Amino acid sequence: MVLKTDQEKFWAGDFGDEYCNRVSGEKLLAFSTNLFSKVISSTSKVASVLEFGANIGINLEALNSLMPLAELSAIEINSKAAALLRANQNIKHVYETSIFDFSLDFQRDLVVIKTVLIHINPDFLSKVYELLYESSKKYICIAEYYNPTPVTVEYRGHSERLFKRDFAGEIMKKYPDLKLIDYGFFYHNDNNYPVDDINWFLLEKGS
Repeated sequence: MVLKTDQEKFWAGDFGDEYCNRVSGEKLLAFSTNLFSKVISSTSKVASVLEFGANIGINLEALNSLMPLAELSAIEINSKAAALLRANQNIKHVYETSIFDFSLDFQRDLVVIKTVLIHINPDFLSKVYELLYESSKKYICIAEYYNPTPVTVEYRGHSERLFKRDFAGEIMKKYPDLKLIDYGFFYHNDNNYPVDDINWFLLEKGS
């Protein structure tokens, strides 16, 4: 695996290892389950899911609880996180690689990316959009920090590690056959799920 950007090295290395310890717990699982329950309520006949940047699998665990018959797959750059994904019997395919190096084997009904695009080098976003689009048979779910114009935000004392923009708008502009099916917002002061400010968008590919 050849890492092309500083952001990839950041997540593949020690910071990514430490992140694995921070993202576990019932609180995050409850938040993800609530989020994806809203997402999948606007889908139909989802038998397979692929998550880009799955980390330790919190989102896939939530999706498994909601769609226990769906086949789950994960792409993950960090070796510690990938090992935990492989140990999860509910996840059939684990691709330990950079997103940029992922080689598509077959399309999934639903492709998911959550708080990962915000950490991608902006110069490589178009490639990720292409991979998301090509990997999806029907649906794409994007759940990220939104901003109408691109901005860079300091992330835990690190610069050039978090970027906010209109990711869903950009991929729809790149692929005009993508249709916005549903979207929503989660607020960090939510009465029941006070985790983070996240905008989610469910897109469907045209026939």
